[in-house]
Amino acid sequence: MTTTAQPRPGTPVPPLRHNRDFLLLWSGTAVSLVGLTVSTIAYPLLILAVTGSTAAAGVVGFFSLLPALLFQLPAGVLVDRWNRRRLMIWCDVIRALGAASVVLALALDELTLAHVVVVGFVEGTMSVFFNLAAHAAVPNVVHPDHLSTALSRNEARSRAATMLGTTLGGVLFGLSRALPFVLHAVTHVISLVTLLFIRSDFQSDRQVRTRTTGMLAEVGEGTRWLWRQPFLRTAALLVAGSNLLFRALFLVVVVMATDVGASPAAVGVLLSVAGAGGVLGSLVAGWCQRRLPLSALVVGANWVWAVLMGVIVLTDSLYLLAAAYAAMWFVGPVWNVAVATHQLRVTPDRLRGRVLGAMGLLASGALPVGALIGGLLLEWSDARTAALVLAGWMVLLALVATIAPSLRRAIAPVETTTTPDAEPAVR
Repeated sequence: MTTTAQPRPGTPVPPLRHNRDFLLLWSGTAVSLVGLTVSTIAYPLLILAVTGSTAAAGVVGFFSLLPALLFQLPAGVLVDRWNRRRLMIWCDVIRALGAASVVLALALDELTLAHVVVVGFVEGTMSVFFNLAAHAAVPNVVHPDHLSTALSRNEARSRAATMLGTTLGGVLFGLSRALPFVLHAVTHVISLVTLLFIRSDFQSDRQVRTRTTGMLAEVGEGTRWLWRQPFLRTAALLVAGSNLLFRALFLVVVVMATDVGASPAAVGVLLSVAGAGGVLGSLVAGWCQRRLPLSALVVGANWVWAVLMGVIVLTDSLYLLAAAYAAMWFVGPVWNVAVATHQLRVTPDRLRGRVLGAMGLLASGALPVGALIGGLLLEWSDARTAALVLAGWMVLLALVATIAPSLRRAIAPVETTTTPDAEPAVR
């Protein structure tokens, strides 16, 4: 196992910006996220251009997102079983080959809907494995004092990469149908190379071994551990509830903006401002996590969202609507980093993949439900009424967060029968 020397007592921990392995992991993942987002935008455009069918474009989107619901739990088991860095490398290899196959099919004029569906499904599956492994590895790559800062930077990376990739996807497709997928393949090669140069182990030595128990038993072990942690259990349910709201609110805000006279370009600017709010929130999330009690952050975030939902319901101003929506996005990373920091600190390393998978399933499962609810609310009522219903839901979540004993009392992991993992190396 690769380690570095422990500092002497009283010796300052080197700053995170000097952590070579974290910088490699951060930058490689950032590049691959840009490529992944570019292809996510380009796939429906490609299918529309080739087939002219919106239904076919929807099928591709469905199969690309389906792995996030199907494979979170089994991927968590394998992330805990296998060498995480090696797993991430193979994920990049497979995703690069998938994107390259689309480029080749376009060059030969042999692209089919089935081909794109299979590539999208495989890429989505590999992304589930890659993301779980990358997140579970962070405590083994950075010093414990730097965990919240590292997660804050990861949050900013993800949001900035998504904003950049969304813009690039349309621009590159306009230049050439193949260009977005060329970039996609190249970004995964870059990510692969950065992983090859990382010296740190992504998990403890004792963890990488062949398991004798079945996958269902291992899924059950991770799920039971999560359920026995009162804070994490409640936080996971609140994350699912707020994800449902944000997914429904996206469509509601777009309709509300058009109702007050916003042009498509203005709606695009509004959404860009919201994305920028998320990036800014990511940059301060670590600072907030280190200085405010965890319970105050979790409960306070829900009440801030509830108040901002009230502003969205009441305003007739496009500018105030944009400001309130961007502020909601600003608060999101503060919540995410606070909960994720606590979760990674208290979860035994050998269970991290499974616990992350279980929490990810709850969070991902709420997204399609939220999209469906948003559409139905707008079908049955006007946008303001739909926003009012969502505001009521947010107030309910805030009340649950306020009265839940697990969020208000001192937070400590429930004792389990597992042996504590080795302390991560100081980096």
